[in-house]
Amino acid sequence: MITTKRNFLILAALLATTSFVPQNALAEGKAIAGIVFQQDQYFRGIQIGMEKAAEAAGDELLAGNSDSKLEKEAQLIDTYIARGVNAIVMAPLSADASIPALKKARDAGISVVTYGTSVNSDVAQAAVMSSDRDIGISTGKAAAEFMKTLDGGGKVKVGMLAFKALLPEQSNARVDGFLSVVSDQIDIKAQQDAWLAEKALAVASDMLTANPDIRVIYAANEGGTIGAVQAVKKAGLEGKVFVFGTDGSEQLANMLLNADNVLQATTAQQPLEVGRQAVEAAQNLIAGKTVEPKVNVPVLPLTRANADGVNAFKEGLKAMK
Repeated sequence: MITTKRNFLILAALLATTSFVPQNALAEGKAIAGIVFQQDQYFRGIQIGMEKAAEAAGDELLAGNSDSKLEKEAQLIDTYIARGVNAIVMAPLSADASIPALKKARDAGISVVTYGTSVNSDVAQAAVMSSDRDIGISTGKAAAEFMKTLDGGGKVKVGMLAFKALLPEQSNARVDGFLSVVSDQIDIKAQQDAWLAEKALAVASDMLTANPDIRVIYAANEGGTIGAVQAVKKAGLEGKVFVFGTDGSEQLANMLLNADNVLQATTAQQPLEVGRQAVEAAQNLIAGKTVEPKVNVPVLPLTRANADGVNAFKEGLKAMK
């Protein structure tokens, strides 16, 4: 579910990368805090979408990165409460543990919009996201068709890379979505966490060594997908082991177009649209307008079999540069 040019704007007392915005700037217009939790192309797209929506309305966007740490997420929210922002737009790290900090923001009169992930509470007034289950289902459909051609149509041995230790709700939804489509066709030989490419390379390599009968690897985020592809190639198993992944980036698109035939399909989100709609929801809340509590942004299947679709996706990525 898993790389930016602009510095994230955070209070100097907390982080070295702070950019200061004078307090009087907040009084002149709406100030919206946009929080991501890591730096990759997906969140770069989110950031650009948020920036475009803020710029179009003449609003100030204060951007921060929680680095996937709950304590830093809470610090950022405290910072933005102290700064007197009008709204906070963020991808919560935990459906439960992120609630107290967001409740403090609401109690301070700040509008709250979540995107990508949400919380088990009504503290967020709107949630803009793609369904993680749909992401898994989309890749699962591509895998189901492909696996009919493997091993005479019998059970296919599969290894799985998830990120449950990082974001259990999101990881589980993607994995469960994938399994809901392919469960009758597969025999799971190994399932481990590995969401960063370097770690996924090591984990997938060990997985292939320990289970030489694995024919398919499913990865639930971008880093896991990249690492899985690299592991297959490192082991010289092109044409024998195939990867089905998650997320969309230029690197993954190129892997789909590569003649090595390793990555077969992935499912991309539309981060520009998610970021734009999340900030627009915040703007409407600030203006006292009624907003939809849940907005679903459709996912985008990308497959090796549809090279035109992959190339069109690559063209769309230029907007993120």
